[in-house]
Amino acid sequence: MSDCIFCKIAGGDIPSATLYEDDDFRVILDLGPATKGHALILPKHHYANLYEIPEEMAAKAMVLAKKMATAMTEALGCDGFNIVQNNGEVAGQTVFHFHMHLIPRYNGDQAGITWKPGELKDEVRDEIVAKVTAALK
Repeated sequence: MSDCIFCKIAGGDIPSATLYEDDDFRVILDLGPATKGHALILPKHHYANLYEIPEEMAAKAMVLAKKMATAMTEALGCDGFNIVQNNGEVAGQTVFHFHMHLIPRYNGDQAGITWKPGELKDEVRDEIVAKVTAALK
């Protein structure tokens, strides 16, 4: 996609701090990091979101996320790790090119990826189970 900033970065048309590259992906440092070492996995082919990426590519992305998280944890000495993937504006997606955030976590950092737990009522649970299992068929 010619106007997609992540397509241009993944394709090497825009310089980036590249941590890893193969035929399918480029992993770069995020220019607006949540923590030290915050990186992005970018597929070289354009997919707007998780719903568009082929299953094989999604699986490769997750394998790469594990590889990167392992190497980054060792190299940076972080205390934990978040892997985040947003879909849709309401979910925090700001660039509509599938990507995964790799966020090293450090004791006392100010990155906030938490929520207040709600309550799952029996009737709501049953409704969700029925709808989702039907959609999977």
